[in-house]
Amino acid sequence: MATIRHEVVINAAPQRIWDVIRDIGAVHERLLPGRVVRTRVEGAERYLTFRDGHVIRELIVAIDEQSRRLAYAVTSGARPPLEYHHASFEVRDEGEHGRLIWTTDVLPDTVAPEIHPNPARNRRDEAGDRSRRVTRHRVQLTAR
Repeated sequence: MATIRHEVVINAAPQRIWDVIRDIGAVHERLLPGRVVRTRVEGAERYLTFRDGHVIRELIVAIDEQSRRLAYAVTSGARPPLEYHHASFEVRDEGEHGRLIWTTDVLPDTVAPEIHPNPARNRRDEAGDRSRRVTRHRVQLTAR
């Protein structure tokens, strides 16, 4: 199983970042506008529709207000196809700013490079484990 971890420090208050992440029905408006065009929530399931019409179904596993953590799993529609997927977003304090951490576990591990937004930016962690990568990139949050 491959573990992928993205971290980014965002020039916004941690609570504002968490408000965007925990707003599970507004991914298309607040987290990934332009990439996701529609978000639908039915019970514990979330459906994300992309610009090309493709739909991903996710199970919302947990929303933990105290630790500012959202856990979810893609249950169908993953591109590339996956045997297993589990991910979480965490928001941590970073001085006046917030650190957003996205961690995901996938099978088969061979698809991990395809999940990165920019595979050229992957790097090995300190242990040299090829199945665990850390990528840092910029994120823009949209106010609601």
